[in-house]
Amino acid sequence: MNKKQILSSVAILGLMLCSQVLYAQGGASGGTAGIQDATTQVTNYFDPLTKLMYAIGAVLGLIGAIKVYSKWNAGDQDTQKTAVSWFGSMIFLVLVATVVRSFFL
Repeated sequence: MNKKQILSSVAILGLMLCSQVLYAQGGASGGTAGIQDATTQVTNYFDPLTKLMYAIGAVLGLIGAIKVYSKWNAGDQDTQKTAVSWFGSMIFLVLVATVVRSFFL
């Protein structure tokens, strides 16, 4: 991704967040119902996103295992480095998903 795509993605995300705030403020009961509705919608996404992060972590683990096995069979000397990088990224992803879920719910 280049810088322009990243900036446009951040701008779209900011607009989406602002629309939720404006929706919450425009409610008939002083915005409280809108804020509660936005909170409910955001917390409803945590379960599927956590499962998606676990699935991505599992795929990373399988790809890493295949990479390490192929390097090991080829007699490459940096097998340990490859294993640490792939499995470290998988463990980091799973831990982040668990910590974020437990922190916000």
